[in-house]
Amino acid sequence: MKKITLYTILFLSTLCLLPGCESGFDEINTNKTLPTSLDPAFLVNNAIVNTSIPIETMVFELPVVQHIITPFGGVLGGGNYNQDNKGRNQGNWVRYYQVVLKSLVSAINTTKTDANRTNLYHSARIMRAYAAIVLTDSYGDVPYFQAGLAFISNTTLPVYDSQESIYKDVLKELDEASAALDATKPINASDVLFGGNIPQWKAFGYSLMLRAAMHLSKVDPATAQQFVGKAVAGGVIQANSGNAIVRHTTLYTNAVSSALNGSEANNYFLAKPFADYLFSKNDPRLSSISVRYVGAKSGPDQTAAKANSTPSLQRGMPMGFDNGSIVAKATADGLASFYDYSQLDRTRMGALAAPFFLVSNAQTKLLLAEAAFRGWTTTSGTPSVLYQDGIRAHMTDMATYSASSAIAIPAIDAYLLANPLGVGNELRDINEQYWIASFLNAPETFSNLRRSGFPVLTPNPYPGKTVTTVRKLTYPDSEYSINVKNINEAIARQGGDKIDTRVWWDK
Repeated sequence: MKKITLYTILFLSTLCLLPGCESGFDEINTNKTLPTSLDPAFLVNNAIVNTSIPIETMVFELPVVQHIITPFGGVLGGGNYNQDNKGRNQGNWVRYYQVVLKSLVSAINTTKTDANRTNLYHSARIMRAYAAIVLTDSYGDVPYFQAGLAFISNTTLPVYDSQESIYKDVLKELDEASAALDATKPINASDVLFGGNIPQWKAFGYSLMLRAAMHLSKVDPATAQQFVGKAVAGGVIQANSGNAIVRHTTLYTNAVSSALNGSEANNYFLAKPFADYLFSKNDPRLSSISVRYVGAKSGPDQTAAKANSTPSLQRGMPMGFDNGSIVAKATADGLASFYDYSQLDRTRMGALAAPFFLVSNAQTKLLLAEAAFRGWTTTSGTPSVLYQDGIRAHMTDMATYSASSAIAIPAIDAYLLANPLGVGNELRDINEQYWIASFLNAPETFSNLRRSGFPVLTPNPYPGKTVTTVRKLTYPDSEYSINVKNINEAIARQGGDKIDTRVWWDK
């Protein structure tokens, strides 16, 4: 057997010495189905669909802004207890660096000198700005200028840039990219956000510029006013048809909805401050958002037969309780169990295919209302009209989730008549409505709450909390192991990596 094997090897070796043996060798050993590069249009689409917020926002941002709460700890402990949870604070970091920015930086690098793909290039720049805003608002100083360059320039340990420098560049990028988009040049018809509609991309870019500018209202009002003016002059979103929406399907599902329809179906509830605010204003959105499984004594007892969205029956879960203390509280509230508290309706707004709004007409109108009140824009309308337009836009958006969530026009008109913009309370009223209009866009709701100070929420009273107010997410543990020098410089610059450390613009 050994001789046969030896002869075979010698025979094949001899063949390879013959003329023409190398002919076709590279072809034979090349995998013709393995892609050597990716179309940058695919990369931008991949980034867009992954900007939809990750599950981890349910652990931190959503409880912090008192939209949705859970009494459970462990892997779910975080914003519900005002405690850090290193294992669950990295959702935005992982999603946005490993997928979103990686894809966008690669697409930008590929298209920046391609005259036929200038619109794709500028669209990628706008999306990169969106991702950078989420990251820096969540964590403070973060890698930005060197982020996503590992495969391009072998930059594997990016430096952390100050939030001030990030915002300065983001505003520049949005200004340049939005202006440079040109409908007379080739478009990306496969674009999953706007189908290649350049006017809508431009309005999205300028609306995102408006949002970024307003984030600076406390720390740098002069720059905020300057870029509000640029955004208005460029042309922001004017109608709900221009909303920037990540549209999910039953195959590519909304991450938060996947959790609420899966392992966490019985664990998350509408927070009492949010439910009570909607009820106190006789807000028709309450019945579009919430459901209560009346009389449910356990998770499995939350059956369709018990589901009820009648506003007067909704009961938000109070803040400050864990899965032990909430039992007695539910009894004191006259409920069958804590599973009897109201939840986000996972068959409508919380459905698997529920859309995610990146930037909406409603948010844009409300930011313009504040800008107009501050005297930063005089051409968009009066604060009162813009305020009402923003509310109307968000109420109209309810139909996007489900036909059964749609709000009738007479109900919208009645609400607006009963809730005008209050004289002397303009900033409060506008930003309370922004709190509602940004429901489920956890990073932006968290940013605007810190930026504006509204709504004025009672601090989480949980007795085991470690901070009074959560003001940022802490950096992932992996950064301490891999990028030690750069992360330590960033921490020293900001004054500590703690959940109550303020980011630069939150002064």
